[in-house]
Amino acid sequence: MYRTKTNGELRLADAGSKVTLAGWVQRTRKMGGMTFVDLRDRYGLTQLVFDESDDAQLTAQANRLGREWCVQVIGTVRERESKNAKLPTGDIEVVVSQLNVLSPSDVPPFTIEDQTDGGDDLRMKYRYLDLRRTCVRKNLELRHRMTIIIRNFLDSHQFIEVETPILIGSTPEGARDFVVPSRMNPGQFYALPQSPQTLKQLLMVSGFDRYFQIAKCFRDEDLRADRQPEFTQIDCEMSFVEQDDVIDLFEEMARVLFREVRGVELPAKLQQMTWDEAMRRFGSDKPDLRFGMEFVELMDVLKGTGTFPVFNEAEYIGGICVPGCADYTRKQLDQLTDFVKRPQVGAKGLVYVKFNADGTVKSSVDKFYDPAVWQQLKQKMQANDGDLVLILSGDRVNKTRTQLCTLRLEMGDRLGLRDKNRFECLWIVDFPLFEWSDEEQRLMATHHPFTMPNPDDIPLLEEHPERVRAKAYDFVCNGIEVGGGSLRIHDSTLQERMFQILGFTPERAMAQFGFLINAFKYGAPPHAGLAFGLDRFVSIMAGLDSIRDCIAFPKNNSGRDVMLDAPGCLEQKQLDELQLQVVEKA
Repeated sequence: MYRTKTNGELRLADAGSKVTLAGWVQRTRKMGGMTFVDLRDRYGLTQLVFDESDDAQLTAQANRLGREWCVQVIGTVRERESKNAKLPTGDIEVVVSQLNVLSPSDVPPFTIEDQTDGGDDLRMKYRYLDLRRTCVRKNLELRHRMTIIIRNFLDSHQFIEVETPILIGSTPEGARDFVVPSRMNPGQFYALPQSPQTLKQLLMVSGFDRYFQIAKCFRDEDLRADRQPEFTQIDCEMSFVEQDDVIDLFEEMARVLFREVRGVELPAKLQQMTWDEAMRRFGSDKPDLRFGMEFVELMDVLKGTGTFPVFNEAEYIGGICVPGCADYTRKQLDQLTDFVKRPQVGAKGLVYVKFNADGTVKSSVDKFYDPAVWQQLKQKMQANDGDLVLILSGDRVNKTRTQLCTLRLEMGDRLGLRDKNRFECLWIVDFPLFEWSDEEQRLMATHHPFTMPNPDDIPLLEEHPERVRAKAYDFVCNGIEVGGGSLRIHDSTLQERMFQILGFTPERAMAQFGFLINAFKYGAPPHAGLAFGLDRFVSIMAGLDSIRDCIAFPKNNSGRDVMLDAPGCLEQKQLDELQLQVVEKA
């Protein structure tokens, strides 16, 4: 046997026992005639002792060990004189009587410790070494634990896990597909699934009334900290349910996860907020409720009450009150102005009003307004002396609200209000069924084209589809959309009408989704579903800023795997087999 114990399990009760350990050398320390080696594996770290006075040759062998050498030792457990309370194994050490080098190691490109000297790109190139670090390993252990809890919870509620295919037909409505050429069908392509959406709906038609899958999904879209080209969904679907049935069940699953993973008890019933209210109060359909600074609309206070042309021509004026920040310097305020002008935010400028602690008022647009206006503003904002009010305006209401949301989150970060150990969860409901795409110059499905319209709004489909609400719901935690779903259309006539509004010809709708439309003609039950983003859920539980550190082998921000150097070019023989030709752009 390579080992009888792991490096994380020995305790004082094991003193006197003979053990065999295996693992990697974390570090070595030579102190006089003694050499100490920290041996690490997935389970923890054990201090090894080599005494020159007992065995000079063995100690010399230990002194030749380098970082990350893979070794096996045989020795006797004893109580440590100098204990380490920070380690579970800190009360003991192992006096080594035999050392076997299983595999030497080159000098690692970065230190394999929590506080490493390796940058992101270097660690991603050597990801197999980065995974040895305790902090990264714990993220994957957390991910594993969460999937076990999820599977057990869903199994206890009569869900059955079904694997759906990875190679499917392309459904370009939504994000871009990753496509896969078919050698046996020249000129034709599979697509990798963005979601098992239509397949799980077919399972409902089949009578599998409760389905789930820990599903791999793929989207060829620009990346951010919370996006990867391939990601994992906790994908679920249920038959014979209403919206509240789905929300209640998966709210309970979230409650179990927070309780068992973080020891946090969520409220007995989570808040539900409509999309309209979320946009009005926070400028986002995924509001962060860990701090205040709610929006206050200021059209009645600032439009037409002074001579500032920007406000007088605006379609929306909104502000946030930042408590205790009236002492911000001109430099700090200029930095905020530069922040909102960045292309990622897109505002044209920022107006501030400082309600100073001594009762005086100072604004960047003082000369355009009488002092009485600032008192009205103070009352409307519910500001106190010492507070700072930040104001944005624009000619498009929701666009300006989105910009103000970005500013609000920035202030939350600057003031340390977004505590990663505090969790504020809610449901967003009553989304618009459609949204306008400037790029496509047509209405697009806000979620996907299979979402059920609110029955009260179905009469609006013909003349005012933009006013139709969806029977859709998103689970939001700390300003992050963790999951979402909807009631599904299960009537073929209504589904065909949806495709028509989205600009599909009947021929195109049947070509791409005829299998689903036809299936609805065979006794399709009412059904609904939801999918949580597993990567995002784990990152929230782990307090991470990016989902990359809870994925074993992630891609970088350019969608590349720098460890495998993928994507890469194909050999000409492979291209010929697929009857493909690569044409280089001029």
